[in-house]
Amino acid sequence: MAEKALRATGGCLCGGVRYEIRGELRPVIACHCSQCARTSGHFVAATSCAAADLTLVSDATLTWYRSSDIAERGFCRTCGGNLFWKPDQGDAISITAGTLDRPTGLAVAEHIYVGSKSDYYQIRDGLPQQESWDA
Repeated sequence: MAEKALRATGGCLCGGVRYEIRGELRPVIACHCSQCARTSGHFVAATSCAAADLTLVSDATLTWYRSSDIAERGFCRTCGGNLFWKPDQGDAISITAGTLDRPTGLAVAEHIYVGSKSDYYQIRDGLPQQESWDA
C-alpha cells in the first residue's frame, strides 16, 4: 500500500506540540458552543481528519482535558494553545484551524451551535447556520 502524501502540518504557539496530517481534511466548521468559547475566548474554527492520519511529531507539552462525557480536548500546557477535540466514539479528530501552518487551502463551510453563541457578535457571512449539530 502506498503511503498517503503529506497534506498539512501545524502546532502550538511555543512549538511544544507539532503534528502532521497525511490524508484529507474536512472543510472548516465554526463552532459557537459555550465550551468552545470558554477554551478559546471566542468561537472555534476547526477542521478534522481521520485519527489514523494524524501523527504527533512533538507532544512534550500536550495535555488532554476531559471536557465532557463524550470528548476530550488537547492543548499545550506551556503556551495554552487549543489544538484538538477528540470524541470518544468514531475515528475522527478535530484540529483547530488556526494551528495549521499556512497556506491551509481550507475555507469555512458552516456555523454550528449558533443558538448558544455570545451576544457581542453577529454572523453575517451568508454560510449555513445550525442551532446545534448532528455530525
